[in-house]
Amino acid sequence: MYYFHLFLFLGVQNLLSEKVDQMMEWSSRRSVIRMNGDKFRRFVKAPPRNYSVIVMFTALQPQRQCSVCRQANEEYQVLANSWRYSSAFSNKLFFTVVDYDEGADVFQQLNMNSAPTFMHFPAKGKPKRADTFDLQRIGFASEQLAKWIADRTDVQIRVFRPPNYSGTIALALLVSLVGGLLYLRRNNLEFIYNKTGWAMAALCVVFAMTSGQMWNHIRGPPYAHKNPQNGQVSYIHGSSQAQFVAESHIILLLIKQVCLCLLAVICLVGLGLVVFFFSFLLSIFRSKYHGYPYSFLIK
Repeated sequence: MYYFHLFLFLGVQNLLSEKVDQMMEWSSRRSVIRMNGDKFRRFVKAPPRNYSVIVMFTALQPQRQCSVCRQANEEYQVLANSWRYSSAFSNKLFFTVVDYDEGADVFQQLNMNSAPTFMHFPAKGKPKRADTFDLQRIGFASEQLAKWIADRTDVQIRVFRPPNYSGTIALALLVSLVGGLLYLRRNNLEFIYNKTGWAMAALCVVFAMTSGQMWNHIRGPPYAHKNPQNGQVSYIHGSSQAQFVAESHIILLLIKQVCLCLLAVICLVGLGLVVFFFSFLLSIFRSKYHGYPYSFLIK
């Protein structure tokens, strides 16, 4: 019996070593390991396993028309690369992806009907409710995913993003444009003191900020969401903790309309006040000049 348990233990250790070596080999080729149904069941679901696995369930094929899947995949790649090329990289955590067109049976097995979805499969035990990332409430930014992974695995990942010079180039072009305009109008700079222009610019900034454009810039949400199951496009996010870019545009237009209606109401109220006080003025005039034939509203 002793030798039986010994052989069993050695067999489990050999199987575990083979699985870890295989995962490390795949991880050395690419930061995110692509998996089909068979690989998922063998390396993620089946024991023995002493490593944690982060799985992104997605639908990246063009015919699925899932724009949010592509955007989430970009953030996921940034996070996986940050882990793969960090000094803390080890065989305790792996990043994988299961595409619907390559592992539809996995989606059916997990009763999953939406994408993208992020799940953590711990080294021991079954995934709990907290092992499913709350994408609708938190968003899919790499920093948010890293924080969630740290809570579930105690693995700290410092996110390194590739340099993006588009903002710097845009700022340089804007400064050049403004500088060139000021140079061409250097003999007539009265437009700088135009109160109407500054008021319109301030209104544009207020409309942009109140509609959530800054949140869009920070979180990078998709323009809209198309359900891969029924093809329905959603322009308004169902959660109070997130929004789509299209939603911001709709809110901006609504705020503008509210302001225009408010101005119209103010004009009407102002017209009403003019009529009232003019009528009151006529009534006083009539009271002082008896026989004056004209009146309006107030006798």
